[in-house]
Amino acid sequence: MQITEAEFDKEVLQSEKPVLVDFFATWCGPCMMLAPIMEEIEKEHPEIKVCKVNVDECPDLAARYEISTIPRVFAFVDGKQKAMLEGLADKEYILKLLD
Repeated sequence: MQITEAEFDKEVLQSEKPVLVDFFATWCGPCMMLAPIMEEIEKEHPEIKVCKVNVDECPDLAARYEISTIPRVFAFVDGKQKAMLEGLADKEYILKLLD
């Protein structure tokens, strides 16, 4: 699910489920390679919420999380940032961010 800055707090910080947030851009090759992995996680793990934030459409949110390179995935549990991944990784590695 792609979210906007206005939806971020509700969808991520107030979520009862663990959340993976993928900061991406449509022009970013590695981001497009990561997208199907994140979609697999979303389909296979209904207990995890997967959100996408387009850095071009949400520059203030990208600045808030100091996004200087993409893709960047953050793991949030109980509204708190637990881990961060910069670049590409496989599904198993991404899921371990929530451990």
